[in-house]
Amino acid sequence: MRIVNTKLIVPLVTVVALSLMSGCTDYKKKYDYLNVEHQNLKGRYENLEGERAELASRVAQDQQTIDELQRQIDELHKTPAQATGFEGLDTTFDPAAGTITVTLQNTILFDSGKATLKSSTSKELDQIVSVLRQKYASKDVDVVGHTDTDPIVKSSWKDNLELSAQRALSVARYLIAHGIAEKQVRADACGSARPVASNSSATGKAKNRRVEIVVNLRQRGPAAAPVAASAPAKPKATRAAAKTK
Repeated sequence: MRIVNTKLIVPLVTVVALSLMSGCTDYKKKYDYLNVEHQNLKGRYENLEGERAELASRVAQDQQTIDELQRQIDELHKTPAQATGFEGLDTTFDPAAGTITVTLQNTILFDSGKATLKSSTSKELDQIVSVLRQKYASKDVDVVGHTDTDPIVKSSWKDNLELSAQRALSVARYLIAHGIAEKQVRADACGSARPVASNSSATGKAKNRRVEIVVNLRQRGPAAAPVAASAPAKPKATRAAAKTK
């Protein structure tokens, strides 16, 4: 019968025991790491679920506002201006787009070829500000400048697009200066690209020279960044070149 050498067994047992202990330690570290990751993912999921529920609630509230305005127009036979609160102003309501548009002719706000407001105060703009603050305080607002097709002749503007951009910025700055949150206001320029009447007559041209204030009843998409209305801005050359005046 062979006699086992105890001098060899003891170190071998020690090595095995240490290996097992090391393996347990590694598994515990992996378990702890995975548990932390699980908790992090669980927290992120719960946050996303909360945001989703909040967004769904906001969308539902926005739609209720749109449906109520449409009901007042259809059933109570109110005009868009009466239903939306912009009484006395040229107002349209688009339930499909979820927008209210108030149109101000440029003759109300600006002298010919100018982008500075005629006066430091405007009863029309003050009325719009009042309604926005009372009824649409959380809504995003687009200020859109438009012109006719007459080329720039005497003024220093490069083209109609630049003129419409600066007029939109003037109105946007007025809204912000009178209490509308800057993050909710965006200025845009269309130049002569979106006429509402024929430019073949003086009457049609007068209708096309306008600034539109668009109230977005639905939340604007993430790509819509607000314009820094306090900083000088040059319009982007994103549309077909306007005729140089």
